[in-house]
Amino acid sequence: MKKLFLLATAFAFTFAATAQTKPEDVVKPNAETHDFGKIKQGEPASFVFELKNISKAPIVVESTSASCGCTTPEKPTEPILPGEVGKVKVQYNAAAVAPFTKDVYVKLAGVDQQLILHIKGEVLTPEAYADYLKTKPAKSK
Repeated sequence: MKKLFLLATAFAFTFAATAQTKPEDVVKPNAETHDFGKIKQGEPASFVFELKNISKAPIVVESTSASCGCTTPEKPTEPILPGEVGKVKVQYNAAAVAPFTKDVYVKLAGVDQQLILHIKGEVLTPEAYADYLKTKPAKSK
């Protein structure tokens, strides 16, 4: 009986030690994807993803990276305290005329998996963007 108890205890500790924390267990982003819509070539566009700490301990963003050099994420410099919000600013350079979908990777300290955020949109030539603005319906107030 002692051996069975010891085996069960060892199994429980091994299982607990290998349990992985996932990003969604510690932070909740204000959005997982941001759609810039149509943007003008050569005019960088940026968006701020807000990460709310939903855990009971401070969270540190170790690093941020993107799926290509055309996208530049900036990580928060301070730990995100429980219940507080940290900001990851993402800038897209809008150099190439084309639709785009890019991924932004956020590495959190103590979390094995990365949080993956997405940006998308379409870059138009300055002429096509001017034409688009002429045909775009006016926003109602």
